[in-house]
Amino acid sequence: MQHRRITVLRGGPSEEYEVSMKTGANVLKSLAKQNCTFDDIVITKGGDWLQNGMVRKPEKILDATDVVFLALHGGYGEDGEVQKLIQRYNIPFTGSRSLPSAVAFNKHLTKETLKAHDIKMPKHRLVTQDDIDSIASIVDEIIGDFGPEYIVKPLASGSSVGINLIRTQNLLQDKLQEALANHEQVLVEEFIRGREATCAALENFRDESVYVFPAIEIIPPVNSDFFTTEAKYSGETREICPGNFSYSEREQLASITAKVHQLLGLSQYSRSDFMIRDGEIYFLEVNTLPGLTEESLFPKAAKAVGLEFDQLVRILVETATT
Repeated sequence: MQHRRITVLRGGPSEEYEVSMKTGANVLKSLAKQNCTFDDIVITKGGDWLQNGMVRKPEKILDATDVVFLALHGGYGEDGEVQKLIQRYNIPFTGSRSLPSAVAFNKHLTKETLKAHDIKMPKHRLVTQDDIDSIASIVDEIIGDFGPEYIVKPLASGSSVGINLIRTQNLLQDKLQEALANHEQVLVEEFIRGREATCAALENFRDESVYVFPAIEIIPPVNSDFFTTEAKYSGETREICPGNFSYSEREQLASITAKVHQLLGLSQYSRSDFMIRDGEIYFLEVNTLPGLTEESLFPKAAKAVGLEFDQLVRILVETATT
């Protein structure tokens, strides 16, 4: 690994810019400890690629690299766009290829891909700006089908950005209209009130094609009903690894995590999120470039089985997608 020039891409135009900068900083620190040759490339919110503070053309940067470490999150990083660019130059990069990334980032496409494979998910409905004139009748249908509590979320985002929990039926239409004012498409889901879990997967580790780490139990602060953006990074959330799950729950979480990773055609690593209610496992969504900050869940799951962060970074670089 020391003889390869590694380009770390971080920042980007998405709402997860700050988290990406932290992920990138953690990766850069690890590469420095391992005496690697690397470039720190910051993509601005406007889309410029900066090398040592100077704007450079992406092709010039990519022409001088052996492998790209994607420390990006959200749009452009996880939606397949930057992967499409890198693939044109046949350069290995961490994470999944362009098409699987795009499908996994789109929560509706993910659900449509998985629904025929015996994976339990919350009831959901895609609502677009074209539906705005019939929003009242759509809301009535959702209320009749989903139950008393709802999640409204952007179709493509991460880190719980833009997610709203609606506890009363009369607020649903207002929040849905508000979301559609900012996004072309949004997803409405029934809210599964239960225990929250996340499960990380790493390919070709310890003689398994998809190795699944112990599931983490997520216990948000008492003033938070779910793992909000604020709860993720405030340090107030309890994250127990391995989580206090039954043997059956652990087996199901691991099985579904591996199944999602494979059915979506993902590469290298991913992390799937779940809710557990009355012993039933509900898949929520998958992350194709999980956070690698000091607070992030993927490194905590890896450490629980003895895989230290520097080792994880080395594995991702050495097995980068081609």
